[in-house]
Amino acid sequence: MSNQEVVVEHDCDSSAGCGAIELVLIPKDKDLGGFSVRRTLPSKQRKTVGPWIFFDHMGPASFPAGKGINVRPHPHVNLATVTYLFEGEILHRDSLGSLQPIQPGDVNLMVAGKGIVHSERERPEITSRDHNLHGLQLWLALPEADEEIEPAFYHYPSADIPSVDVDGIPVRVIMGEAYGVASPVKTYAETLYIEARLKAGQTLTLPDSQERALYVVEGALQARDTSIEQHNMVILGNQTGVSITATEDSLIALVGGEPLGKRYIEWNFVSSRKERIDQAKADWKAGRFPKVPGDEEEFIPMPE
Repeated sequence: MSNQEVVVEHDCDSSAGCGAIELVLIPKDKDLGGFSVRRTLPSKQRKTVGPWIFFDHMGPASFPAGKGINVRPHPHVNLATVTYLFEGEILHRDSLGSLQPIQPGDVNLMVAGKGIVHSERERPEITSRDHNLHGLQLWLALPEADEEIEPAFYHYPSADIPSVDVDGIPVRVIMGEAYGVASPVKTYAETLYIEARLKAGQTLTLPDSQERALYVVEGALQARDTSIEQHNMVILGNQTGVSITATEDSLIALVGGEPLGKRYIEWNFVSSRKERIDQAKADWKAGRFPKVPGDEEEFIPMPE
């Protein structure tokens, strides 16, 4: 998705955790006109977790026929976007000529590198009927050596994403390695991203990583002395063997990996160099980014 404001960093409600939990972030819902988005990263309290610099929870949203997601072409530089749906469908187009519907369980990895433009809309057969949408969209900072690589797009169908049973809990390893299995999704630094569905009373020991954050998509959890409610994100310390217990049926996402150092972020641009963002802003205003084949007429202006 595209940001509607230049400044991305926001102020979450937060509280200090205890034990293995360093911080609890509670995002504020943002209504985008019948469509709710919860942004947890970046916040004033925590800007990044490993290479992850942006964490949006989209929906769940219900659209009547004729309505839906309709995000006009917009640019990115020096980052990679990861789109993952629980329900619904988004049609991805980009300036490389990619045209790809993403459906539940698929992974869309778009690497902006030195610059890419994309749109997110819906196919007519989706918008012609009542439909739902629910998913996560995340951004990865790229290592400095990879920030200006050629842009690329990778699509991984749901069947290619490995699943593993961990003490009766189904876990999908979306990116990186966990529980003895490795995802085929391309990474540029140590990266972790898993999904797990717990029944009430089940306990899961979380995989270790240099930095980690746990987000409750649905349900509620207990981690030692800390209750974790639906739509909360907890920043975990570097202790090993951290376990969570579901106090009701729950769907969770765990992200993490190696920290990549300070990044500047403004509108849809991320970079280790502020002057690179200034250049990207000027290039977008001047029309120097490439067009999206099949979606050349519209674009999102740079917010002032």
